[in-house]
Amino acid sequence: MKLAIRSTGAHPWLRAHNLLAIAATVFATPALAAPVSFHVSLGQASTTSVSGRLLVFAKPLGPADKRPVAVNMDQIDTHATAIAAQEVPRLEPGATVDLDADVTAFPTPFSLLPPGRYAVQAVLDRDHSYNYTGRGTGDLVSEVVEMDLPGGTAQLLTLATAIPETDPLQPLSNVPAALKEAYAAAKADIHPIDFASQALSRFWGRPIALRGWVVTPPDYAAHPGQRYPTVYYTQGFGGSLRSLHDLAVARWDEMKTGKAPPMIWVALDQSSPTGTSEFVDSVNNGPWGQALTTELIPDLERQYRMDAKPSGRLLTGHSSGGWAVLWLQVNYPKLFGGAWPTSPDPSDFHDFLGINLYLSRANVYRKPDGTPWPLARDKGEMLLSVEDYARREVVLGEYGGQMASFEWVFSPRGSDGLPVHMFDRTTGAVDPAVTAYWQEHYDVAERLRRHWPELRRDLDGKIHLTVGTADSFFLDGAAHRLEATMKGLGARTDFRYVEGRGHFDLYTTGDDPWGLYKAIAREMYALARPGSKPLVSAPPPPSPAR
Repeated sequence: MKLAIRSTGAHPWLRAHNLLAIAATVFATPALAAPVSFHVSLGQASTTSVSGRLLVFAKPLGPADKRPVAVNMDQIDTHATAIAAQEVPRLEPGATVDLDADVTAFPTPFSLLPPGRYAVQAVLDRDHSYNYTGRGTGDLVSEVVEMDLPGGTAQLLTLATAIPETDPLQPLSNVPAALKEAYAAAKADIHPIDFASQALSRFWGRPIALRGWVVTPPDYAAHPGQRYPTVYYTQGFGGSLRSLHDLAVARWDEMKTGKAPPMIWVALDQSSPTGTSEFVDSVNNGPWGQALTTELIPDLERQYRMDAKPSGRLLTGHSSGGWAVLWLQVNYPKLFGGAWPTSPDPSDFHDFLGINLYLSRANVYRKPDGTPWPLARDKGEMLLSVEDYARREVVLGEYGGQMASFEWVFSPRGSDGLPVHMFDRTTGAVDPAVTAYWQEHYDVAERLRRHWPELRRDLDGKIHLTVGTADSFFLDGAAHRLEATMKGLGARTDFRYVEGRGHFDLYTTGDDPWGLYKAIAREMYALARPGSKPLVSAPPPPSPAR
């Protein structure tokens, strides 16, 4: 979920050099291979000069492919579409920039592509957000052009269209039709958050706002004397203010139809140009935890009729959002009454997506036997390797991607003012000095081991974690380690492992794709309102698999 940094102009943290200039040496082009280049001109997409990261996508065409062809990267099959990139500091209308598709490219220099017919498209990522959002409002795109590649002749592409702005209050295409009908009715109870943070503004030297939505129960206006428990929710990597609005409508509709208890939901947007903030006080991103806990929450409790006490401040979130709410509960145990993280990012860096970062000579690309470390799996089979994902991320832009996002949150700050890389992007070798910093500052299990005596009184029994036994990103491994740590400390634990579930189907209960949300909401309400009458229509919460 996205607490966006709102600013204009070029990002001050852009590195002067291109990381892929280093990585490209791995793909040294044979002397006899003709280089592939593109002439990209700025056409009618803009009447003023533009800048950004220029990306050229090339997708091989088969005889059965239907037209028109959509050209974009495949999130899982990293080799399905080739990508070349180059920074463009300034491009005037009618002017042309030459892009050498052999310098910065994935999975290979374009001169080494299998010969054949390709669908090709150019995109100018004007705000350097492609690694997080993909193509977005204001980005410039060319038409899709079919051509033979590699080929020795420079190809012409024209940036002819700007991606238009869409209404953020309209449902996304993947919203069920039945829920779309609730948008108009929910509007009165969904309130935008646009809160200027003094702490973050001081850190960045410009105005920074926390953003999101407050969802009040459908009966909020009818009961002016009533206060409500408050749920703070944040979503995972790739979440945005737009997608949070869809979730806000869903939570309102569940309350309206009696499928969930009446509570105030605060949907917090934690996305930023560097990835996700995780609500961590970071030397790179700034004091997001401080801004949330000492500035935004007190302000919201002045505006809305919230239970302004720990039992009425409850946390939940998924994936990176799951890690964020786990972190908030552990670091602010007196403030919050309980956290329900689902499939949280690694909470013990002995198991970071399956990799032990603390091993001597650890490598995130290759196991000791030389086989690749998988990043994603399905039914036990590797879908995507860490190496392919990281290399493609660097081509798309060295900021805003998932791996870079971890470093913006967890890493020390380098002499250049940027986060120090946890691993070498060319070799995959882990930097032990950086992982030692990660361990000291952001390893949740390590924090509990070091500080449990002073945390026990306010934290014990407040963590309720759910993850699938077949999590797509191996996040069940770190959850098991965290649970073992807590049991070793004598803590009361509530860890649930849903048999056979992955990262994206965890919330399904029976025929209800969001059943887990409703079960968590009922548990929260029972904590905030002990002895309250349960909803008759509600199924029981999921039980631990072991």
